[in-house]
Amino acid sequence: MLRGITRKTGFWCLLAAWLLLGVPAAAPAYIGPGAGFAFISSFLVLFAAIGMAIITLLTFPIRWMWRLIFRKNPYKKARVRRVVILGLDGLDPTLTQRFMDEGMLPNLRKLSEEGTFTPLRTTFPSISPVAWSSFSTGGNPARHNIFDFLSRDPNTYLPDLSSARIGTTQRKLRLGPIEIPLGTKPVIEGFRRSKSFWTVLGEHGILSQVIRVPITFPPEKFNGMMLSAMCVPDLRGTQGTFTLYTTNEARVAGATGGVFVKVEREGDVIRGELIGPDLSTEGTSGGVSGGDLGGGAGPEQAEEADTALKVPFTLRMTGSDSAVLELPDEKVELKRGEYSGWVSIGFKVGFMKKVRGIALFMLTKTEPHIELYVTPIQVDPLKPSLPISHPAFYAIYLGKLLGPYATLGLAEDTWGLEEGAIDDDAFLAQTYLYHAEREKMLFNAVEKTKRGLVVCVVDATDRIQHTFWRYREDGRPAMRDKASQKHIEAIEDLYRRMDDLVGRLRAKLDDDTVLIVMSDHGFKPFNVGVQLNSWLYKNGYLSLKPGVSSSDTDWFTDVDWSRTRAYAFGLAGIYVNLKEREAQGIVEPGDEYQRLKAELVEKLSGLEDPATGKTAIVDAFDTEQIYRGPYKSNAPDLLIGYNIGYRASWDSVTGKVGGEVFQPNEKAWSGDHCIDPRLVPGVFFCNRSIDGANPHISDIGPTVLDLFGVEVPPFMDGKPLLEEKTEASAMGDTEK
Repeated sequence: MLRGITRKTGFWCLLAAWLLLGVPAAAPAYIGPGAGFAFISSFLVLFAAIGMAIITLLTFPIRWMWRLIFRKNPYKKARVRRVVILGLDGLDPTLTQRFMDEGMLPNLRKLSEEGTFTPLRTTFPSISPVAWSSFSTGGNPARHNIFDFLSRDPNTYLPDLSSARIGTTQRKLRLGPIEIPLGTKPVIEGFRRSKSFWTVLGEHGILSQVIRVPITFPPEKFNGMMLSAMCVPDLRGTQGTFTLYTTNEARVAGATGGVFVKVEREGDVIRGELIGPDLSTEGTSGGVSGGDLGGGAGPEQAEEADTALKVPFTLRMTGSDSAVLELPDEKVELKRGEYSGWVSIGFKVGFMKKVRGIALFMLTKTEPHIELYVTPIQVDPLKPSLPISHPAFYAIYLGKLLGPYATLGLAEDTWGLEEGAIDDDAFLAQTYLYHAEREKMLFNAVEKTKRGLVVCVVDATDRIQHTFWRYREDGRPAMRDKASQKHIEAIEDLYRRMDDLVGRLRAKLDDDTVLIVMSDHGFKPFNVGVQLNSWLYKNGYLSLKPGVSSSDTDWFTDVDWSRTRAYAFGLAGIYVNLKEREAQGIVEPGDEYQRLKAELVEKLSGLEDPATGKTAIVDAFDTEQIYRGPYKSNAPDLLIGYNIGYRASWDSVTGKVGGEVFQPNEKAWSGDHCIDPRLVPGVFFCNRSIDGANPHISDIGPTVLDLFGVEVPPFMDGKPLLEEKTEASAMGDTEK
């Protein structure tokens, strides 16, 4: 057993040396909204990398002997050799059961018959970053500090990403009293707290490969390998900004997300510039645009383009449906409606210095106007400009072995689909292209990991259900673009593909491997948005500035905080404007605070949609009663449990106030899960039978620890599922 561990360690040491000695190092950098560009000299990075590789090789025999003599066998108490977890983000148990009953999913049916299939209870709220953080840490949100996609700054009432912030700091070389400036370096701060179960495994000598699990940016340092996922930014520092170059002036004028650039056609030639990182300002990254919430960037990104680094390009039409894209370093042939391969793009940041990104290109229209779509320019995994993996060479290793791949946290361009920059066909092609990359990583990890843990999460299940649920029901507001029946079974096809993946994966596993197939939540239709801030305004809990009766600007611009007692923020939360917590709080802590929360819970629970008479909000929850842990004070004061068909409206999420309380959802984003968590459990499949019923997503980590003979730490709320339960779960019936 120990020989297997040391062989594996030796492999990674040699791989690190080969990569670091043989690959030119890029300049580590981060481009944040308003943060400017931070970079370290590529020479210093290369020098340090070579030095570390040499030290690793020279000390390996000593470390090997130390482990041989003093280290215990980490697998001595393990009941299995390997655990493989396949996360199918958003796979819905109701649809899964229906499709299995119809004979569509033979591999999942077989897995359920030979082991277990059951709904998997999710977190309060049922939002991906929250649920995956509980998956990783085995704890409720008050233990890991993630409560939504966004967190609010109580000093400014403005949003920030809940999981990470990246800024810059000045690097200096001190020589006695002399300080020599060496430029800036990125400072990355992660806000997810507690400890992941793979970190606990690593502390006991059990290795893991963790691939694209959400909320793993910045990557954790642990005894294993990790490729980060959700919240990895693009090269511009946003959560995904596409660009559309068009000869159609009207398209530019009507854009609300992404960047639309007007270009001129001169015969068969169009010239333009690819937009890179902005170097105009320095500071701390933290701005979140309204567009970020939909997977893209707001129109304010177009203003930043004026000061951003750029790379010129020429598009030469070579036929009615073909063109050649000419970049400084290469030429790319394009055909209308087809993606190019990944194209490497280098933005100059100084003498002999470049920061590199990758993008896909598609010629989407040729007549009467020409349109060129460019995906968000992403961090190049072969020359990463910021840490996207642990160890740092793991991203490079995957790129060299499997080819370039998407690195953006939310890579599938839902905002480009919403804006019409790409159509349904192009979105599906892009999503499945990224999915194919993920499959390669999964099967490579399974092949390389003969003992230990493999975790891989795929996103296609989430993105396609979000955007193609509109095809499941006639009469939907979001069906305005349904010109044909071509994609009427897009979701059925998605489930068939995932079933096929499960079948191929099981064929690679032996009998001593535990397989878990799971999702973080299910899915339901999103027909009507509830403008909670408008409800709070109309019911006297939120006030606007004198003379203002409605505000269509983001992030509470026109709110009069001196007369506001509560405000809705994010996808499920309401905050009380509390004294001594919010900068302009007016509600007294204690009895007044408790009375206000109880009053809001009573009024919002059971709230009806007057147009239909249906219940829009099932329950409102006081988080003091459902959370426990050291970060409970960072939670919203109330969580809103929407009914099926309802969700927080787009305007409410971005801090606008005004308009009708109930607003039809007319976007392609037509399926959702940010509702009462009891209505959207995930799925849990296992090739073993589990003990007990009603498993929770926080149980998976403790289950894996128990399978490897590692004691479950007391900070985890979840309990092992593959052993006899001797005590009730520590979590209540709400959050657990």
